[in-house]
Amino acid sequence: MLEFHFGTMITQLLIFIILLLLVSKFAMKPMLETMKKRQDHIDHQIQSAEKSNEEASQLIEQQKALLTQARQEAKDILERAKAQKDREATEIIHAAEERANRLINEATSQIEREKEKAIADLRNEVGEIAVTLTSKILQEKLDSQSQTKFVNQYLEQVGRLQ
Repeated sequence: MLEFHFGTMITQLLIFIILLLLVSKFAMKPMLETMKKRQDHIDHQIQSAEKSNEEASQLIEQQKALLTQARQEAKDILERAKAQKDREATEIIHAAEERANRLINEATSQIEREKEKAIADLRNEVGEIAVTLTSKILQEKLDSQSQTKFVNQYLEQVGRLQ
């Protein structure tokens, strides 16, 4: 049956403790150090990833802010361009109206001058015809029928001149 030998048990216990000390010194310590290094490396990687994630978030926020600013600047530029377009259109219309009014005034003045010149020429011509008619009438003694004929001829001449 089962017999217990006290000496054998103590020897086995001593061998077990020595073996445990040897394993802890030569196997457990290096294994724990390796696991500690690995844990530190993993912690460092996690911190780096979190830092990179935070930096990426900040960059995204900066890019959003820059995009918003660029959109606002584009909107401002468009508004200024529209305002300038409206100002220039108003100036062009105003200048065109002024030029049209000036041309109308010049044309009206020129028409008036031409009209006055035509009236003056007509007066001169009528005066010359009247003088010529009078001199012919005075040169010839005419009866009333001949006189009427001369007047009608000169009136026809004056009518053709107009």
